[in-house]
Amino acid sequence: MHGKTSEGLPKGIEEVADGVYLLRGDLKKGMSIYFVRGPDGELVQFDAGTRPMTKANRRAAEQMGGLDRVVLGHGHADHRGTAPGLGVPVLCHPDEVADAESPASFPPYMDLSMLEVAPVRLLYRILLPWWDGGPVEIADTVEEGDLVAGFEVIHFPGHAPGLIGLWRESDRVALVSDTVYLVDSARLKPLPEGEASVPHPAWAWDHQKAKESVRKLAALHPKMVLAGHGEPLTGEDLYETLIEASEKL
Repeated sequence: MHGKTSEGLPKGIEEVADGVYLLRGDLKKGMSIYFVRGPDGELVQFDAGTRPMTKANRRAAEQMGGLDRVVLGHGHADHRGTAPGLGVPVLCHPDEVADAESPASFPPYMDLSMLEVAPVRLLYRILLPWWDGGPVEIADTVEEGDLVAGFEVIHFPGHAPGLIGLWRESDRVALVSDTVYLVDSARLKPLPEGEASVPHPAWAWDHQKAKESVRKLAALHPKMVLAGHGEPLTGEDLYETLIEASEKL
């Protein structure tokens, strides 16, 4: 399903679920930033894409009435990129603070040698620093069970130690950052429509925990999964799709 473009929304913004808006950008429009309008009107940004998206991010937020805060799904370079340039408080999970505030574009657990395609390994050594906006000052933290703009915070460790998603039970919508991949990161191309995968182990803090987190997501029986890269994944019940994803790689 492609998100609908609504009347009055900034150019390039799609409404993909009730009160949830998607801004795509960077390489092949493959990086996703989400804006969530809370029940009280608060505008929260989930994930912060890449540094080259900063101008478009700021413009979209201003046109939507101003951003109140940013919540990072995790602190990797392609998810924290715009955060230092937005001028609002940035929050993340306590287990992600160290990496979010680090000047390093590569967390110590990443192992690019595990990527099977040599040119892709070399390309990422260029792309990650290019995408990175640098260290982020973390103003506060959120943990599993906290509420953010009408969504519940869920901890999905594995790809990163403090990776979190946002879950709304009423319509079974999940914003999941990199809990699952809807792209083949080892070959820089989309997965077949309707498919998902556990993230590649080259990026993982703990690959087995990453698989467990995909199963944890599956157990919610979501109808829509909004990931950090790729098209929204939709279906009446995505349990089986996500269980299959947890067994890949």
